[in-house]
Amino acid sequence: MASTTPLQGTELVDCARANAKQGIETAAYQCGYGNDLNKFASELRQACEEMNLQVKELNELITDQDLLLEIGTGEVIAPTTASEL
Repeated sequence: MASTTPLQGTELVDCARANAKQGIETAAYQCGYGNDLNKFASELRQACEEMNLQVKELNELITDQDLLLEIGTGEVIAPTTASEL
């Protein structure tokens, strides 16, 4: 569900990260910025700087963990007992 007011700070970064795979238009809309992509990008850049995140593009917010979660139900390979580690 899209935010009714523009998000700021960590909430903005979290929302942008969650929607980064869908593109900047979707992320801006979901974060409460509608079609104002410039304002969204500016506020996101500022929020990232405040969090000491070095992000130049929206897709840089997608982490390896996000990619692993997307893969989903792959086969788990693990020892059957602790002694087989």
